[in-house]
Amino acid sequence: MPDPSPPRLEICNLTRAFGGRPVVDDVSLSVAAGQVTCLLGPSGCGKSTTLRMIAGVEQPDAGIIRIDGQPVCGDGPTRPPEARSVGLMFQDFALFPHLTVAQNVAFGLPRDRALQARRVEELLERVNLTGYGPKHPHQLSGGEQQRVALARALAPRPRVMLMDEPFSGLDNRLRDGIRDATLDLLKEEGTAVLLVTHEPDEAMRMADEIALMRGGRIVQRGAPYNIYNAPVDKAAAAFFSDINVIRGTSRGALTDTPFGAFLTPGHADGAEVEIVIRPQHLKIDFDRGGRGPNPTAQDGTPARGVIQRARYLGRESLVDFRMEHDGSILTASVPGVFLPKPGTALWLMIRRDRCFVFPVSR
Repeated sequence: MPDPSPPRLEICNLTRAFGGRPVVDDVSLSVAAGQVTCLLGPSGCGKSTTLRMIAGVEQPDAGIIRIDGQPVCGDGPTRPPEARSVGLMFQDFALFPHLTVAQNVAFGLPRDRALQARRVEELLERVNLTGYGPKHPHQLSGGEQQRVALARALAPRPRVMLMDEPFSGLDNRLRDGIRDATLDLLKEEGTAVLLVTHEPDEAMRMADEIALMRGGRIVQRGAPYNIYNAPVDKAAAAFFSDINVIRGTSRGALTDTPFGAFLTPGHADGAEVEIVIRPQHLKIDFDRGGRGPNPTAQDGTPARGVIQRARYLGRESLVDFRMEHDGSILTASVPGVFLPKPGTALWLMIRRDRCFVFPVSR
């Protein structure tokens, strides 16, 4: 049977404008207990403003915010931030420098010393900081400060955790481990997590669901696999990786290109379309005296290009080709052991099942 309980966090038609310019425009989403949802998008798209409205430090112009089905804003009296059972974590950790680690963690707890001591000890153990209670923030590394900030945010057992780029200040070598440990702990606590980031890799690694924002709106929501493999438009595809774009004209639900015909159903005759493919889905084959491989149903017709540049990146190499048919540049991603020389002629093929077709964006 479906779970009849309401989402842990629900926002409906949230809107906020500054100086007449909408920054958050009719945003709706929900997050279940133990779920991690990521608000992903470029700087200035409204992610952090959405978080501040949920926390109660920014007032929406319209919309409703509910926690466990109970309105905290927009449908009856507005609850102050401290009455919402919402935890906050930010990039700068915001630890109190004059307080010890233990005092920082205990800051939001009731003034019961025995209760505080038990909860602080429990949380420091769970973030692998047992014995760090007497220390001050300046005595800790960045990773240790992040774990103290997490323990402090979790101490009052919030039902919702809001995280605004919380790992961006950490060294790359530390980030993955601390990020994974943080999410494990939040899921154990059954906390609904709404995370803000502008980094697609972080969103893909952390989120159960991604909400892609652009211009104050959510343009696509879904599981990481779905949102990566079925982008809603060219900009969504480009946000997650480099892309190659081939333009053509749809006629009779087909678009002719130097790589053969592509199915383009749903586009009117004469409509300009863009065929989008990621570098890792281009196939490369050797030149055989000016001839390439035979066409196939899956890969279409090969087209010849000349290597302009090849860059070795460790696990892969990026190879830029200038295509002979029109002089355009296409980029292919290949295993790092393959690094062909500039000036080499090779043949490219395009995986039909890995292409996206969109109307030309104006």
